Amino acid sequence: MQRRGFLKQLAVGAAVAAAFSYGPYAQAADTIKVGILHSLSGTMAISETVLKDVALMAIEEINAKGGVMGKKLEPVVVDPASNWPLFAEKAKQLIGQDKVSVVFGCWTSVSRKSVLPVFKELNGLLFYPVQYEGEELEKNVFYTGAAPNQQAIPATEYLMSKEGGGAKRFVLLGTDYVYPRTTNKILRSFLKSKGIADKDIDEKYTPFGHSDYQTIVADIKKFSAGGKTAVISTINGDSNVPFYKELGNQGLKATDVPVVAFSVGEEELRGVDTKPLVGHLAAWNYFMSLKNPANDEFKKKWAAYAKAKKLPGADKPLTNDPMEATYIGIYMWKQAVEKAKSTDVNKVIPAVAGQTFKAPSGFTIKMDENNHHLHRAVFIGEVQADGQFKVVWKTPGPVKAAPWSPFIAGNDKKKGEPE
Repeated sequence: MQRRGFLKQLAVGAAVAAAFSYGPYAQAADTIKVGILHSLSGTMAISETVLKDVALMAIEEINAKGGVMGKKLEPVVVDPASNWPLFAEKAKQLIGQDKVSVVFGCWTSVSRKSVLPVFKELNGLLFYPVQYEGEELEKNVFYTGAAPNQQAIPATEYLMSKEGGGAKRFVLLGTDYVYPRTTNKILRSFLKSKGIADKDIDEKYTPFGHSDYQTIVADIKKFSAGGKTAVISTINGDSNVPFYKELGNQGLKATDVPVVAFSVGEEELRGVDTKPLVGHLAAWNYFMSLKNPANDEFKKKWAAYAKAKKLPGADKPLTNDPMEATYIGIYMWKQAVEKAKSTDVNKVIPAVAGQTFKAPSGFTIKMDENNHHLHRAVFIGEVQADGQFKVVWKTPGPVKAAPWSPFIAGNDKKKGEPE
């Protein structure tokens, strides 16, 4: 009898242990853990900190309305500190130790490339909220920022058009890593297809955190003497501040040489005197200045949240494109979990396909049924004296993403969905 009693106790103990030793995506009875993986220190903190904050706002909002499937979301915030190998370690911690159901995070492509093997190996789920170079299609990632055909290509076409200034020469200026180099490879090929010669394309790169742009801006001025010139900037992080200050110092106005940026939004211009920069451009899928009811509500909620949490800059609350993309991603994941009736990654992934959301951009946007990218409208905005953007060009509606650019050889043979 004693032996039978002992075995019975063992069985009960094992059942209790099983209930509490969660698999990678099982959850405590009352919460669903979600990971937030953004640089809160280092060179990328200028851009990424606010994405952590808007993610927390969305989570708070969802929890106030009853959570997801009746469970509260529990955010787990980590700081990979603009250190690319540390991104992988923190991703491993979030999925392996903290047992999060999903991760919202990364900005640079080098950080995303760093975490990819972790998400594949541990079957995690990443929502990536920033425009990027494409050339990627992963089962474990949903891309809520722009692919090149939703930002870089339309912006370059605009610069070549009559209303964009009719540029004939181009300076491709970027931070030295995968996103600018791949984007510029695509743009070089695109420009060649439009009859622009190699001698009319100048390509330059600076390291992360670079701060001395005196020589580079002087070189741009010299190059522009050879004909109507535009700069396409893929500078990332806090280097944008000294670059734009130097444009102002050297009096390089948008009427002389327009600069279109792909990683400069309202937040990056916060610390810059924008008066000398009026007329320079940025291409995004959202601007704070867009006038529509969904954006009015988004801005109002963000202003109230920033004030309540005493966030830095709460006196001048700003919204931007990657914030919108983060917000969309969180709601699409929530909708997918409710559709799948599960947080299991293998059930959530197919449920994300085809999700729609009324976005602050003013459009109801859709996650493509196959390629894990959003259909997004494209806007080109001019910097105004107050650091906001005035929209000067836009697509009539959302554009389907082309993750595999037709301007890279061999891409026509690649599949439009993850392997």
